[in-house]
Amino acid sequence: MTHNYKSNISSRMLFSLGLLGLCTTAAATENGVPTTAFGVYDFGAGMMPPPSSTGIFGLRTGYYSANDQKDRHGRSRDNNFSLDVLTLGLAYIHMTNNTVLGANYGFGGVVPFFKMDGSVEIPTPGGPLKLEADPFRMADLLISPLILQWSLSPNLFINAQLQIMAPTGDYDKNRLVSPGLNHWAFSPIVNATYITDSGFELSSSFQADINTRNQATNYKNGVEYRHEFAAGQHMGAWTVGLGGYYYRQLSDDEAPGLDSGNRARVMAVGPAVSYFKQGLPPVWLHVYKEFDARNRSEGYSIGLRIAQSF
Repeated sequence: MTHNYKSNISSRMLFSLGLLGLCTTAAATENGVPTTAFGVYDFGAGMMPPPSSTGIFGLRTGYYSANDQKDRHGRSRDNNFSLDVLTLGLAYIHMTNNTVLGANYGFGGVVPFFKMDGSVEIPTPGGPLKLEADPFRMADLLISPLILQWSLSPNLFINAQLQIMAPTGDYDKNRLVSPGLNHWAFSPIVNATYITDSGFELSSSFQADINTRNQATNYKNGVEYRHEFAAGQHMGAWTVGLGGYYYRQLSDDEAPGLDSGNRARVMAVGPAVSYFKQGLPPVWLHVYKEFDARNRSEGYSIGLRIAQSF
């Protein structure tokens, strides 16, 4: 069993188990939702594909839904809040034979699209004012000019990335929700995967988002941190277990008239599975439920990823 499992680990490196970590899913802390995606990395976060002449393509679709918006104390706001976000992202990663610091160098990018449906009620002297928006547009382009992959042993895989989010998506400061954020973000990322000889896997992703100012609103998000994780057992072509994420702002937002700092946080956990069989595209699926939210929405997310080399 151990011999067959180690052989299968080598073949899995033909695909990028962390391929679609470049994808984004929601708006910004300016509107109570993080700048870049979480709930993306689960099993195989530390693995990138081997060097090739063509690279690898992937598709990620995600769905986020929330009907509860929490204040700074974790209490639900009485505003009939609703947010549903369907994301579609086409990703590409190309690992090369060039080495940097003993790691294989690569690069990649993601073109994402969002279908958003949001509504909220704002109290006014004349009664509640309901705001709604349902755009379906291109979101902000994500570029990774630097990806470094280390395979430190047959069981341990680590990669480091620099991700840049460019303000190319559709944006309207007068609309309740927008696929684009209208600011840049720079994100250092470190991912790791350890798999025992018996097939038990631990994977983690650590990321920080450093944001520039939205010139249309003069709003600047604080530095954001996230830790994503997955733990599960490989059973033949399947990996089954639990995954989740922890998200927290490390510094205050900056905006005219903002005095509370508006720091957000949330946690999530839920089942995660992946399927890999030689000759077929690998597939990952997870369903996470959020809890302990502050200064943001609290809901659930579903993520589905598929990768294919050519």
